[in-house]
Amino acid sequence: MAKRLTDKERNEILESFKSGKSIDFLSEEFNCNKLTITRNLKKNLGESKYKEYINKSKSLRSKPKEGRNNPLNINLEFEESKKITKNIPALEENKNHSNLNAVESFFEIAPLDYEIENSPRKELSSVPISEIDFPKVVYMVVDKKIELEIKLLKDFPEWDFLPLTDLNRKTIEIFFDLNLAKRSCNKEQKVLKVPNTNVFRIAAPFLISKGITRIVCAENLIAL
Repeated sequence: MAKRLTDKERNEILESFKSGKSIDFLSEEFNCNKLTITRNLKKNLGESKYKEYINKSKSLRSKPKEGRNNPLNINLEFEESKKITKNIPALEENKNHSNLNAVESFFEIAPLDYEIENSPRKELSSVPISEIDFPKVVYMVVDKKIELEIKLLKDFPEWDFLPLTDLNRKTIEIFFDLNLAKRSCNKEQKVLKVPNTNVFRIAAPFLISKGITRIVCAENLIAL
């Protein structure tokens, strides 16, 4: 069951996210899953503003960092090493001849045998629709002709760690919160109330025939 955040925690999460903290960091910092963090950020920022911060964060992470890998630093270190090497023969002349033919020594560093913990991503795997306990009412965004809005899974930044084959799956999105659904709706769309959530189980074969294999919601990625 998702952790219920206090108003203070929600405000702290929002400010930390705006300052550049990642979803992974906030999930660990506030001891709750990533979807809870994402749902609260979308609710406070709106879908478009949330994506804007996500894209800004990605662009900052993709910029090359200054440091030892900077080409200028590498060149400076290389020039410095040449100076040191150039002075070695002069130093060696003052040593005893028995030391001139010293044998070079080396040691081998054993490879690390360590398994990286990947449990945060395991908890975000898709859940079969047969195991989902839907609320009594959910909401969907549709166009003016009541056509479903179909997106690819890669359109949802919170799922971008999945393999490319999964990211190219067709999805529909449902909302448990009416206000969040309204924030995701543009002028050409409207919010549709779904009072009987059993319709998703009944319609699953039809959706699959249309190439739709996943339902995205705030809590889970649901496999049809």
